[in-house]
Amino acid sequence: MTSKRRIIIALTGASGVVYGIKALTLLRRVEDIETHLIISPAAARTIAAETDMSLDEVRALGDRVYSHRDIGASISSGSFVTLGMLVAPCSIKTLSGIANSYNDDLIVRAADVCLKERRRVVLMLRETPLHGGHIELMAKADRCGAIIMPPAPAFYSKPLTLDDVVTQTVGRSLDLFDIRMAVVKRWTEEQVAASDN
Repeated sequence: MTSKRRIIIALTGASGVVYGIKALTLLRRVEDIETHLIISPAAARTIAAETDMSLDEVRALGDRVYSHRDIGASISSGSFVTLGMLVAPCSIKTLSGIANSYNDDLIVRAADVCLKERRRVVLMLRETPLHGGHIELMAKADRCGAIIMPPAPAFYSKPLTLDDVVTQTVGRSLDLFDIRMAVVKRWTEEQVAASDN
């Protein structure tokens, strides 16, 4: 039995695969974390469109990698203990599947398992603007126990680059799993005092 804490990372087809890639990159620095990676076919296309990385390079960032079709994988069972699951980015299709327990692939099945076991499921939802159907799906997923975390930038960290924005956002998402990263700029009393001037 592994002594490492396990976390599932899923990349789906929404714009913003850089969030999932950054999560995998940061988690490689944490010795007691083991990542279990799923990449949807749409995410594979988005990786090609939005990054200079190959699919194989992204897959190499995960400690264990699963086919999205492998509905019988270890992470599809509640007996396989994990911290939970980060879906980064989360497409509206994946949100819909999770909200409705429509377990037709491993991403949705693994999320559903985490929710039934009362483990954290963080959905970095990437869509804007939103219509009422999207908002209803978010509310339904929330009622099931998921945390909806659109990757909205925090400007109090005074980011200088796009990577600063992505790193801060991903670091804050990992906070939700009690994985504290030194890369996160925390709101401090000094920042509050400075903002009052």
